[in-house]
Amino acid sequence: MFLLASCGKDKDATVGYTQTPAEIATPLIFQQLIPEAVIPDNNPQTQEGIALGKRLFYDTRLSLDNTISCASCHKPQEGFSDSRALSLGVNGTPGTRNSMPLTNLAFNYFGNFNWDGSAATLEEQHEIPITSPVEMHSTFADITAMIAADTSYPLQFEQAFNVTNVTKTEVTKALSQFVRTMVSGNSKFDKYLLGEATLTAQEQNGLNVFLDETRGDCFHCHGSPTNPLWTDNIFHNNGLDASFDDRGRGAFTGDPNQFGQFKSPSLRNLAYTAPYMHDGRFATLEEVVNHYSEGLVFSDTIDPLMKAVANGGVQLSDADKADLVAFLLSLSDPSFINNPAYLPN
Repeated sequence: MFLLASCGKDKDATVGYTQTPAEIATPLIFQQLIPEAVIPDNNPQTQEGIALGKRLFYDTRLSLDNTISCASCHKPQEGFSDSRALSLGVNGTPGTRNSMPLTNLAFNYFGNFNWDGSAATLEEQHEIPITSPVEMHSTFADITAMIAADTSYPLQFEQAFNVTNVTKTEVTKALSQFVRTMVSGNSKFDKYLLGEATLTAQEQNGLNVFLDETRGDCFHCHGSPTNPLWTDNIFHNNGLDASFDDRGRGAFTGDPNQFGQFKSPSLRNLAYTAPYMHDGRFATLEEVVNHYSEGLVFSDTIDPLMKAVANGGVQLSDADKADLVAFLLSLSDPSFINNPAYLPN
């Protein structure tokens, strides 16, 4: 069940500019447990802006050679992530990190988007892949020229933002409006919390393992049933490596105490978002669980929450591992990846 949170403004009376307020569909479980979506005052949700952002999201002309779009690395059926460990940019160039799922970003109260927090806002985040030489490798000068030459884009931008001269600002605002509508909160576990579904014995024990500090001890970074985002949106070194080719948060901030830190991803929709970790090194959830069970690696910046590192991990039994995976899969939401509002027209 979803409730609707209004996030728009009244219609503008300006001739040719009919900005229609839009709403973000907010799951009932979110309404019960967390504050409402974060919508910038200078970029309210509108029907025109969302429709424009959706068109831009699927437009390959945003890339240098017109071959890839945002959706090329954030595929709907893959939870708006990518089944490749490293997505391919223009000319088949591999990136350096796994594509993060675009899920519930309207509820990221701390900002700091991307694995390393290199974008303070969602609008800023959209600049990075468009101009990155290993991703879309385009320029906003080329994009705005393409838009100006298109037969219908200029009118859409005028209707959405009351502009006739499109700039980077309007492009990133429209993309952000669309991505903010991508809300997932209709998993089996959500229904369980609402009294609409029953967990299996395996899923229930998996939840117990997840919350048990002597077993899974997963909740510190990924939240609990009282946090429907299933992430703390904070950066951690989770014991993947002894040294770092990719310094993560520390590469962005320059702080050596943050080397090897990456943002905790949401645990929602794990059935669709393999592979896992910032570099896609784990192909399956079983491999992820094995890492925390017996694969933790010490480094100078390892998070204190990885307190079982001295033993290599929390040393789960095979039964607890299987049950934990079953619980994690209960957080997947098939209605999210099949929602026509997010799919290409």
